Amino acid sequence: MRKIEAVIKPFKLDEVREALSEIGITGLTVTEVKGFGRQKGHTELYRGAEYVVDFLPKIKIEMVLAEASVDIAVEAIIKAARTGKIGDGKIFVSTVEQVVRIRTGETNEAAI
Repeated sequence: MRKIEAVIKPFKLDEVREALSEIGITGLTVTEVKGFGRQKGHTELYRGAEYVVDFLPKIKIEMVLAEASVDIAVEAIIKAARTGKIGDGKIFVSTVEQVVRIRTGETNEAAI
């Protein structure tokens, strides 16, 4: 089993969710996060004062999948989230050792 974490631009969330849904992935967790990488932030004007916004709003999507679905899911996220501009985000894939569904006690593949 693998965990996919994708950090994307907020306005791309619906497109990514739809792309994942089309390939049969329905379970995911979405979190509003802030951060920066090469994009580094920007300056904004508010009530006549200029200030620096260091951390930009992003969306973090997390899902745990069977090994067979990982490559398809990563490709779907890339296609749906890419704008071609700086700040499109990143995808992290890591190994998950155990999953337990609390309600039923199912474990691992059955719990996904």
